[in-house]
Amino acid sequence: MKLSTAFLSVLPLVATAFASTSNHTVEKRQLASVITSCSEPNTVALTFDDGPWEYIYQLGNLIHDAGGRATFFFNGNNWDCIYNRADGIRYVYNQGHQLASHTWTHDDLTTKNWDQLHDTFWKVEQALQRIAGVTPAFMRPPYGNYNDLVRQVAAARGQSVTLWDFDSHDGDDNAPPDWQLRSEYGHLLWDLRPNNVLALNHEFNYDTAYNVMWQVVQWCNQLGYKMVTVAECVGQQPYQNVGSPQSGNWQC
Repeated sequence: MKLSTAFLSVLPLVATAFASTSNHTVEKRQLASVITSCSEPNTVALTFDDGPWEYIYQLGNLIHDAGGRATFFFNGNNWDCIYNRADGIRYVYNQGHQLASHTWTHDDLTTKNWDQLHDTFWKVEQALQRIAGVTPAFMRPPYGNYNDLVRQVAAARGQSVTLWDFDSHDGDDNAPPDWQLRSEYGHLLWDLRPNNVLALNHEFNYDTAYNVMWQVVQWCNQLGYKMVTVAECVGQQPYQNVGSPQSGNWQC
């Protein structure tokens, strides 16, 4: 079949439009990096999910007083509204601990669309900007579940996706008793002696806060591990922006 001259004349325009669309799509779909372990030697990054909760002071003081720093991955509205726990967030931030995002609610991010993902990221960013004046550069997806769309949104929002290489399982529905949690940490630190550790814990677990972490902190110091933030353990900056806290009567 012979193509008409008119049809052939529009082909360059179509090709140009398609190239433009393709370039836009590629740019939009940049993927955030996924952190699964530390890179700095002799470091242990103790991280705590699902806060802010009442044990934040205990955990912050324990690690700070032992010369270390930790990372708190906050939900906006999970165990409690993040604004109800603003004092605790400022407290650990002023101690030098890292504030990071665990998204607004504890939903599986792989079930959400582009706009829903941006919303659940943004609400935590806004809360941390209001409470502490910082914009997080790290996030952790609930359940560790993510896909390319989650990585696209994380990249668009300037955040790295952060997982772990050691799970204490203190956030499980049937979490192990404190002696077992200590035993697992003991096997990791004393028997396996890894070069570094990126450990997943949960802020709401009483045993973690009062019966496990004191032992872990002691072992880290005895074995010569430096307790650091996630940002420190991978040699990156913890925040995209650092400003001043705001004042207001915010609600979830």
